[in-house]
Order: sequence, then structure tokens, then C-alpha cells
Amino acid sequence: MSFAPIIHALALPPETRVEQRVPKKLFVENGAPTASDKRQINEGISEVLWQAALKPANLGVPVFRDAVREYLEVAILTAHFRSTAKTARLVELIHRAIPYPVLLISLTGETASLSVAHKRWSQGESGKVVIEELRATAPFRPDAPTAEEAQFLARLSVVGLPQGDLFALYQSWLDSILALEAAQITGAFRPPTADNSSALREQLDARAQAVRELAALRAQAEKETQLNRRVELNLAIKRLEARIAELVQTL
Repeated sequence: MSFAPIIHALALPPETRVEQRVPKKLFVENGAPTASDKRQINEGISEVLWQAALKPANLGVPVFRDAVREYLEVAILTAHFRSTAKTARLVELIHRAIPYPVLLISLTGETASLSVAHKRWSQGESGKVVIEELRATAPFRPDAPTAEEAQFLARLSVVGLPQGDLFALYQSWLDSILALEAAQITGAFRPPTADNSSALREQLDARAQAVRELAALRAQAEKETQLNRRVELNLAIKRLEARIAELVQTL
């Protein structure tokens, strides 16, 4: 498995390409707060490449500035993780280590995942940035995508993204990740819009929370020995199942 299908889908303009190896030392020194994190970086990451840098000078898309954040460029990185890696934690550490927005394509075995993370100025440390929101796709095979994943890949092309400023461009990738997450639940990929992005995010998060609560209730019901309590739990499970079904209808 390689990153090629996703890099091809991005259709990166040649002048944006960097193609440089990023030393793991950068992530150890800038994104790893604990000894366990440092060990994860050293043992879980095989290689990180800086594939491209999207800047006003090479893409013609203006920078974005407001009171909350400043996006001067967008980096596109690929990371090859070892099979034993704690991938979710490594994805977060890589995003934390780089102080500007990153599209990270991570590869573990035969599957890939894309992630983005909006960042903002830290309220506690002047000049520092912190992650505001991190979203990632579920692992999938880019060389053999499902219909929904193929539609997602078709929306990644840099030249097809909003060109108003770098925030709008980056937000479009996040919106597509949300749309893929919804499509993997409903079976239908609906291209997101700026108007429904926030609502879709809230609905997906509400469903995910309800699914976690449902799993906990089912586990509790299986262990319950008192009949009355078990009946109560089963009623609560039915109500939660109905709530999840309602949320799916809104996606």
C-alpha cells in the first residue's frame, strides 16, 4: 500500500511540492508532553514526509487572519505508522507539533486515514497555538475505495477547493471528512456546504455519544442479575436506540 491514490486525488500543483523527510526529533521536541508519547513517536512512526506547502505565493490563495487564528500556509504531510503504533495518539501529536494547519495522511498496514485540525491562538501562552478541533476519517483502502470513499477522494483536489482564503480551503477538507463519516452511517455521500457543516458536526457528535452510552447500557444489562433493574435497563436501551435512529435521519 502507498499514499499514491490520495496524493493523486489531491492533484497538487508542482510548485507546491516539498517532498522532504521530517525528522522524528521535531515531534519529540514539540508535540510530546510525556515520556510515553516520546516513546510512541520513536517506536510507532516509520517515516514522515512533508509532501507539499500551500502558500499564497505558490497557490494564489490569500492568508487568513482574525482575532482567533492566523493561517499563513497549509502543510500536507504523510506518515507511515508501524503496526504496533497507537495511531490516534500519534495523529494528535503530529498535529500538535506543527503550529499551522496540516492535512495529515497516515498509513498503517493496508489502510490510510486523513485528518485535519483547526488551530487557534493559545489563551494561556502568547504566541502559542493549540488544537481547536481534530477530525479524522476511519481507516480505509484508498486503492480499493467504496463508492462513498471514492466520492470523498474526488472532493480532495486542491484546485477544486474554495479559494477565498486558506481557512476556507482547509475547512473544505474538514467538511468532506464530516460528509464521509455521515455517509459511512447512512450509505449516501452528500457534499457538505458551509451552511450545514456545524449542524452536521453536532449531529455526528451527538450520535457518537449516544452509541457509546448504548454500548455501556448493554454491557450493564448483561451483568445485571435483578429482574426489575434489568427491565429498566432494557427500556433505557430501547429509548436510546430510538434516539440514535432519529439522529441518523438528520445526517
